[in-house]
Amino acid sequence: MSAVVRAEMLSRTFGSGKTEFKALRDVTFEINEGESVAIIGKSGSGKSTLMHQLALLDSPTSGKLYISNKLSTGMKAHELEHLRNQEFGFVFQQFFLNGNDTVLNNVVLPLKVAGLQRGKRNRIAMESLKSVELEDKASVRAADLSGGQKQRTCIARALVNNPSIIFADEPTGNLDSVTGDKVIELLFKLNKEKGITLIIVTHDPDLAKMCDRQLMLKDGKLVGEDK
Repeated sequence: MSAVVRAEMLSRTFGSGKTEFKALRDVTFEINEGESVAIIGKSGSGKSTLMHQLALLDSPTSGKLYISNKLSTGMKAHELEHLRNQEFGFVFQQFFLNGNDTVLNNVVLPLKVAGLQRGKRNRIAMESLKSVELEDKASVRAADLSGGQKQRTCIARALVNNPSIIFADEPTGNLDSVTGDKVIELLFKLNKEKGITLIIVTHDPDLAKMCDRQLMLKDGKLVGEDK
């Protein structure tokens, strides 16, 4: 099994001098293709900072990050953008939907950025909505959806480019337990059936235990791995 993510002595520092804060300290690990991995730890442990590094939304202060054996720090802006748009899918606690736009238009956005023609991108987006059982909501305003429907819309949007990795940051944080369970079931179904690598930041120990592996952070350091 090949590593799709490899971090070597990854560190991230914010500020300087008296205001310097080391959010990540020499973090080293690998994540293999098709794995489900939970990043866990208390608030302020560095979980979200690490997620932003892995998803190429931020750059490390030092250390190396490889995505599919390619060094991220050597990539040009268009290469980073390609990875984020074509290889990664994102599901966040805050839904980041345009509430005044339709569900379909929210889901189709990554395909629009990728330059696909309207007819083709609408067909792909409808297939993605079908996979999360929301095809009947395509013309509904996103603002009129329930919390669970909004999160499933985000999952549909994450899927339209057939990503190899889905990053989920507290994906059930704004949902009740029943709705949250359905969203988690959907994410793990995609992980198992499509082989999508699933990387989840979570405070929920039950969700973390469902993953193949847990990476535990404390004060920016990787202090444990549980399988």
